[in-house]
Amino acid sequence: MRFGLRKIAAVLAILLLSAGMVYASEQGTFDRTLKVTGAVDLDIGTGAGYINIKTGSTGSVIIHATVKVSDDGWSIDDAKARLQRILQNPPIEQNGNFIHVGRSDDPDLRRNVAISYDVTVPADTRANSSTGSGSQTVEGIAGPLRISTGSGTLRVTNIGNEVRANTGSGEITLDGVKGAVTASTGSGNISAKGIAGGFEARTGSGRVQLDQVSAGNVSVSTGSGEVTLNNVKGSLRVGTGSGTIRAQGEMTGDWTVETASGSVVVDLPRNAGFELSARSSSGSIEVEREITMQGTITRREVRGKVGGGGYLLQARTSSGSIRVR
Repeated sequence: MRFGLRKIAAVLAILLLSAGMVYASEQGTFDRTLKVTGAVDLDIGTGAGYINIKTGSTGSVIIHATVKVSDDGWSIDDAKARLQRILQNPPIEQNGNFIHVGRSDDPDLRRNVAISYDVTVPADTRANSSTGSGSQTVEGIAGPLRISTGSGTLRVTNIGNEVRANTGSGEITLDGVKGAVTASTGSGNISAKGIAGGFEARTGSGRVQLDQVSAGNVSVSTGSGEVTLNNVKGSLRVGTGSGTIRAQGEMTGDWTVETASGSVVVDLPRNAGFELSARSSSGSIEVEREITMQGTITRREVRGKVGGGGYLLQARTSSGSIRVR
């Protein structure tokens, strides 16, 4: 038995040593300053690594990159040689105010390479930013902004136009967007405040929170997670497989609020007029308003007119209570 354990330990030590030799890595950096005049169009991407974009002076784009190259043990060139090729000829292209960062037609320079970018741009910048795996932050640009990652968090702050944000897995945080927002994540929370425009959010699993500061239609769906919406001013459609929905705002279009499992709470101005259709398969229905009933009223369904009627508020839950305040 002792001999067997010793033999196993020796084999594991050899494997670990071999792995360290085979998967050696090299790291380096490069810096570039590009002169621009006027609005900038930035297209930036990396297979692995983070991207940070912030604003600086109006006449230049400053790029700082950290490059890490791993040797898989199969290529002719080692990690150090491939790193030097990247540092000597960085993947940056400029055509006037159009700047592309991260493009490479050489498959050998994409294999086992992670490049992270810190980029400073003029405020008047439009951007398309993507990573295969890695987090991103973008702040202060005029936009529009398209930002995506296969896996990683996205943080977007003070954008002057619309934003489209997507991650396969990770949280999305947006603060101060002066335009419509479309956000989706396969797994993770979506938090948005200071949104001056329409809002569309999708998550497979995670919470969705919104604080809207000007009018725009809202659409939210989540497979599992709570939804909290404040200051909505527009039409509203919310659906969740499991989770409580809280919606507060002003109806300037129809509202549909549905959850398969969870409660629904809707807060509207005291002088609001609307049509109500509420149904709960298992749970109470409470309406804190004077309501003119319509049709047959049961413990599980209420239909009627509040304050002279208006847009339709439709609330549904299979398991949970409904409260309209």
